[in-house]
Amino acid sequence: MTLSMRRRPMSLLQRREARAGLLFVLPWLISLLLFTVYPIIATVFFSFTDYNIIEAPRWIGLENYQTMLTADPDFWKSVGNSAYYALISVPLGLFFALALALLLNIQARGIGIYRTIFYLPTLVPPVASTLIFMLMFNPNSGGLMNTLLGLMGIQPQPWLSDANQARSVLIILSLWSLGAATLIFLAGLKDVPSTLLEAASIDGAGAWRRFWHVTLPLLSPVLLFNLVMGVISSFQVFTQAMVIGGTTGDPQGSTLMFMVMIYRSAFRYFSMGYASALSVILFLAVLLVTLLIFWSARVWVFYEGGRA
Repeated sequence: MTLSMRRRPMSLLQRREARAGLLFVLPWLISLLLFTVYPIIATVFFSFTDYNIIEAPRWIGLENYQTMLTADPDFWKSVGNSAYYALISVPLGLFFALALALLLNIQARGIGIYRTIFYLPTLVPPVASTLIFMLMFNPNSGGLMNTLLGLMGIQPQPWLSDANQARSVLIILSLWSLGAATLIFLAGLKDVPSTLLEAASIDGAGAWRRFWHVTLPLLSPVLLFNLVMGVISSFQVFTQAMVIGGTTGDPQGSTLMFMVMIYRSAFRYFSMGYASALSVILFLAVLLVTLLIFWSARVWVFYEGGRA
């Protein structure tokens, strides 16, 4: 077909089908514009303004970003806390989720029940699970963890009143909801061809070498997906930090995460312009880290046709 050929006019039936298709898609398009595109554009605009909801936004240019980078020590504290949380919780989460998936991949009677049990914590509301962990890590002697330490002859620890240990509790709490990542790893393990594992076994490869040279490379696309989703969710941790440390990030600002910083600026100080600027910075940071992960995926992610 050449470019000079004219396009055939649509028949009446084709026009009706096209209109019907547009009508079916229209609710999704409207929701996309109202609840995704418009909020993004509005956030970028408000980040350059002084806006407190009551008064009309006043254009101030880059003042919010200058205040953030040069005059707000809580900004850098929240950046450090979020980066520390992401660097430790994401690798730990991937490791334990993959280990659980390997355990749940065995063929045994009633294994489906165990898979369900390990997924159930994902369904618990974050506020409820955080309160349970706060009771477990209560710094007083009545807390479960300090009771267990006392049975082993170890002094009670100030879990939630010490800055370093409070961040550790947050990281441990992140491991509570590994069910989703575990199921995704489990689905990836089911797709590993058993013929390759059998061939490696015949060639003399042990269990570790089969995992390292066969299973893990074939599982690398699933690992990439869980890594990206884990990084995004780690930068957006809010409920757990808010319940434990409030808007001040107690103790000593150790639980002041970036999302808590945004919430505090918007709904405690009603500085919507500054909160919008923080949101833009968070978006750019997550975008940059995600792009770096995808760039590095060319080296360590393998598909059936070759590397990524």
